[in-house]
Amino acid sequence: MLRRELERHAGRELTVVDVGGGTGGFAVPLAEAGHRVTVVDASPDALAALTRRAADAGVADRVRAVQGDGDALAGLVAPGSADLILCHAVLEVVDDPADVVAAVAAALRPGGAVSLLVAGRAAAVLGRAFNGHLDAASALLDDPDGRAGGRDTLRRRYDAETAEALLTAVGLTVEETRGVRVLADLLPAAVVEADPRTMLDLELALSTRPPFRDIAAQLHVFARRP
Repeated sequence: MLRRELERHAGRELTVVDVGGGTGGFAVPLAEAGHRVTVVDASPDALAALTRRAADAGVADRVRAVQGDGDALAGLVAPGSADLILCHAVLEVVDDPADVVAAVAAALRPGGAVSLLVAGRAAAVLGRAFNGHLDAASALLDDPDGRAGGRDTLRRRYDAETAEALLTAVGLTVEETRGVRVLADLLPAAVVEADPRTMLDLELALSTRPPFRDIAAQLHVFARRP
């Protein structure tokens, strides 16, 4: 979905914001492709690594590092300034996901898009059950936020409906939802590695088809500001 959006704007310089973008795994390649990217991240160490990475790639002039939490996005990015916002693995850890999504929507230009990636609840339940952690699976299933107890490293997990609802609540139009790693995290490594091409083809086929999509480790939701 992200590749398709970039191809849609081929030849045009986009203004991109990567919320929680860390060391620039997405930001630097986007800058190398000719876009201007602002990375908002709470970690000064990650931003320092991002700055070095951008300099090494020769795109330091196209990458801006801004220290801050996703919760504070509204004060860090100008309203209506972004063509594309990446919000990957952020809503699981912030104080108020609704506030972050509202700030994302406000930062988008009309016609701008958001790529949202969140942890899937069903996958976490199945993964724990398959590994024999039945109490943790039950706790995660029953917890309103999809947590497996106080030691869980994530504050919440999502299903497709709850993730999409966050976006539509702030006026964004959901265009597509896909599952990422539908089977790969549930199967033995030997099975995954035995025939990677067939595995990839199966993953792609399952990624758009409920209910298979909905057991993915992550859910990728792509939405647009009208």
